[in-house]
Amino acid sequence: MLLDRDGTTSDPWTRSDGAAVDNIAHALVPWEALPEALAHRTADQQIGVAVPNNLRIDEIAAMLPQLSLIAVTFPAFSDGRGFSLARQLRRAGFTGRLRASGPLIVDQFAYALSCGFDEVELPAANAGRQPAEQWQQALHRVGHRYQRGYGNGGSILDRRRAGRLTQAAG
Repeated sequence: MLLDRDGTTSDPWTRSDGAAVDNIAHALVPWEALPEALAHRTADQQIGVAVPNNLRIDEIAAMLPQLSLIAVTFPAFSDGRGFSLARQLRRAGFTGRLRASGPLIVDQFAYALSCGFDEVELPAANAGRQPAEQWQQALHRVGHRYQRGYGNGGSILDRRRAGRLTQAAG
């Protein structure tokens, strides 16, 4: 199941096990096959890559302008390194689709989107346990955050500080 802010969505990307991306308009290749896929792509072809969540940003930074999709693989919902990688990719200037791929849970959806992910791809087993309606409801459960730079409106601490300054000035 593929989910974005609006619910379930179709996936135009075709996974390729290797660098053979001939006649595939939207080819998603594994990290190891990326250099060869980029070397053999056609002008009208879009290339995406599935990367491990422990990839260092400097390993992929030079290729970001050539990519249309980066799917960050989460081996388990408890392994949050992919969230950090998403922030690093956005800060490095990646403007394409950013996908969290793996067994995430509903409670992580709003956080994934605020870290820079555009969509979440779930394995069938997880999708069966947590239907799309639960994912959509989860977007509105948490409205305030302690971390800066995630979502709109500032952090809880920034809001408290602004309130104190307003009181002191008034």
